[in-house]
Amino acid sequence: MIIAFLNQKGGVGKTTLAVHIAEALARSGKSVLLVDADPQGSALDWSENRPENPSFSVIGLPKSNLHKELPAIAKNYDAVLIDGPPRVNEIARAAIMASDIVLIPVQPSPYDVWAAKEIVDLLKEASAFKENIKSAFVINRKITNTAIGRDVGEALAGYEVKVLKNTVCQRVSFAESAAQGLTVMDTEPTGSAAKEIEALTRELLEM
Repeated sequence: MIIAFLNQKGGVGKTTLAVHIAEALARSGKSVLLVDADPQGSALDWSENRPENPSFSVIGLPKSNLHKELPAIAKNYDAVLIDGPPRVNEIARAAIMASDIVLIPVQPSPYDVWAAKEIVDLLKEASAFKENIKSAFVINRKITNTAIGRDVGEALAGYEVKVLKNTVCQRVSFAESAAQGLTVMDTEPTGSAAKEIEALTRELLEM
């Protein structure tokens, strides 16, 4: 199973979601690889701050031939997650071609909803070459009890791409854990943030 996190808009939380879902999958007993395909290398930066004995591996592969190199690497893992670049480019196209599922993180903002069109168009283009690829929006950094937080799902429905039921809220705990090279499952294993990630991961596996 290869899952790519893609959106042409930066700052939507691709790396945070990729790292946390990788951790959740690893805790479920799967062998997991996180591929940093973002030239900025945020996932690699995070991994360098991790304590010893990490639960999953992280490598950098920000290459336009990612889809050709990854299969040989992926065969050694149950799950491979790709943290994609913050723009639609050749690396993003390669990540789509390498993947079984593409997750599009979107913040509850009109700008994010509008910006999603570019990655959706790219997925449609790729479907001509890879018919069985699945895709879904995941609402990230949701602010509870706000109108935009409630309405973003309806706004995304116009794209004819599945919107996952489980969302992830804006929480300081994500930034605090990242600074230590950890996840919220390490710092607050029974907290709301960890529960949201675990629920999202279960829904993702059902895809």
